[in-house]
Amino acid sequence: MPAAGTAAVGWSETDELSVNAIRMLSAEMVERAQSGHPGMPMGFALPAHVLWTRHLRFNPDNPFWRARDRFVLSCGHGSALLYCLLHFSGYDLQMEDLKRFRQLGSRTPGHPELGVTPGVETTTGPLGQGFGNAVGIALAQRYVREALDPGEGFDPLDHFVYVIASDGDLQEGVSGEASSLAGRQQLGRLIVLYDDNRISIDGGTELAWVEDVTARYDAYGWQTASVDGGDPAAIHGAIVAAKRDLGRPSLIKVRTHIGFGSPNKQDRESVHGAPLGEEELVLTREALGWTRDPFTVPDASYRIYAEAADRGRDAHETWLARFETWVEDQPGRRELWDHLMGGAGKEYVTEELPLGFEPGKPVATRAASGVALNWIAERDRAFFGGCADLSGSVKTLVSGGDFLPGVEHGRNIRFGVREHAMGASANGIALYGSLRAYAGTFLIFSDYMRPSIRLAAMMKLPVIYVFSHDSVGVGEDGSTHQPIEQYAALRAIPNLWVIRPGDAAETVWAWKLAYDRRDGPIAILTTRQKLPVIDRRDGFAPAKLTMRGAYTIADAPGGDPELILLASGSELSLALAARDRLVADGVEARVVSFPCWELFEQQDEAYRESVFPANVRARMSVEAGVAQGWSRWVGDRGECFSLERFGASAPGAELFEHFGFTVDRVVERAKQLVRN
Repeated sequence: MPAAGTAAVGWSETDELSVNAIRMLSAEMVERAQSGHPGMPMGFALPAHVLWTRHLRFNPDNPFWRARDRFVLSCGHGSALLYCLLHFSGYDLQMEDLKRFRQLGSRTPGHPELGVTPGVETTTGPLGQGFGNAVGIALAQRYVREALDPGEGFDPLDHFVYVIASDGDLQEGVSGEASSLAGRQQLGRLIVLYDDNRISIDGGTELAWVEDVTARYDAYGWQTASVDGGDPAAIHGAIVAAKRDLGRPSLIKVRTHIGFGSPNKQDRESVHGAPLGEEELVLTREALGWTRDPFTVPDASYRIYAEAADRGRDAHETWLARFETWVEDQPGRRELWDHLMGGAGKEYVTEELPLGFEPGKPVATRAASGVALNWIAERDRAFFGGCADLSGSVKTLVSGGDFLPGVEHGRNIRFGVREHAMGASANGIALYGSLRAYAGTFLIFSDYMRPSIRLAAMMKLPVIYVFSHDSVGVGEDGSTHQPIEQYAALRAIPNLWVIRPGDAAETVWAWKLAYDRRDGPIAILTTRQKLPVIDRRDGFAPAKLTMRGAYTIADAPGGDPELILLASGSELSLALAARDRLVADGVEARVVSFPCWELFEQQDEAYRESVFPANVRARMSVEAGVAQGWSRWVGDRGECFSLERFGASAPGAELFEHFGFTVDRVVERAKQLVRN
């Protein structure tokens, strides 16, 4: 029977039937796969049903309609719930797909993945990441709305961003960082339904967590509410109230029972991440009064979701008609829309790049990066990002002021000392429209945001990471701030391009590479200390060859090298100086500038052979970090001139000398290599 007090939400027996259909289908998917997480989908089926049938604006025929509501399942382990909702709602996800849950090559992986399942907005699973993505989506929504300046009447982006989050999501530090940022930014279109089932994998959440969550979110500046997860009217009312308060993000704490309906496992940790088992599944069917065959959904349940989908289709049609009138109201409005939301970003015109760096006048590559970044920002309103409280040092500030509530057309997001939230939010920004997201901090602090970087690479999001202070050249701040293993750690992430330019000109070309890329993230690593600007008119190869990942910047005088020095970043000028000495001493030495391994890997075999002839086996890499990975390029006869320990506190120039990164030492080691 329908629950008491549900008239306001129009609750019916069909709703009850549909909720149980979700519970049983989720449990059956996990049972068939013999792995997965049935507890959360069973426990949160009713609140999710209220959201999807009463509030969520979606069109399964056009899953990425720009004005749709966004739905993020941050607790991605509950993916069976999401797949059920998508299937019920008419997305291109068939029952056979649900039966292949967690199987190789299926469209229903263990955790939701962008681009695999129709209707999935972002890849989730590592807890807290989806929450941070949602904050980024809400930031991007407000940025685009303010840029479009819709005025009175029609607003083309008046949608909401809904999140379902678990205890685990809210325990992860990234969600706390992101929540604090969302409160400061007053992201009133962000609504989080918190699944308060009080169970974790290890047992009750009180083992590790007894805080007052709503009080914490009150302190963040959020609107909060607490409801019973079995009361449809209360859930509906809380969502309505959240949608009315556009000045604050909203957290709705929903008290649920994990594994709802399972006689022996409800409210127990055993139902979190394991199948119910055949016997318990039978008992659950009896407890819920479920008499249908496995993987069978009542027609009435499909109909109630079809009605919600039809409302979304109608809303889409109405939106399209009003949108056409709206874009014609003001000159240039359609072009701006296409630019921000439709992929019509401006081309990066190489000939206009700010190449005015004087040879012989040293320039820190972070400064050159700042010039290039600003050049792009002046020309592209879709370029949107910020820094983790280091904008003056990393050189990420652009004109336009701060992006804050009440600041008209602000451009700079002040992420604060929240690197992880910055990384997760940047992913959300990249997921929204055609914005190009960038995020800046010191390279050493990339460790704080590594999970988000990995997910950006997995989702093929073109996020640009601006990482300055890239070596022991940081100097006096000491070993805690001096990257040593970070080069190797970042290069280990598949589909991430790591670019470490050797001078100002290479830095500008690095930005062209970053800006032009559309199928994955890029990390640009820059120096605090000033570096020589290589005079390309003096026999050195043009910096444009940075686009190929590695290139011969200075060849052996006879064109037939017996030794190749490979270098990146600040060590490039060191390698060039060492080459001069080696050549003077009769060694036919070549220097290869190697800013980006990943790009060089993409070059054809003939080009790679031209840079690294197979017959030249005396090769030495020069980089002030761990050698891990360089052996691939130097080969079995080569050597890595590296730094295999943490740094120290002293002026940067002294540290390079202290650790042996000097011309004398490079020349000495190179000669030994040639002799051997």
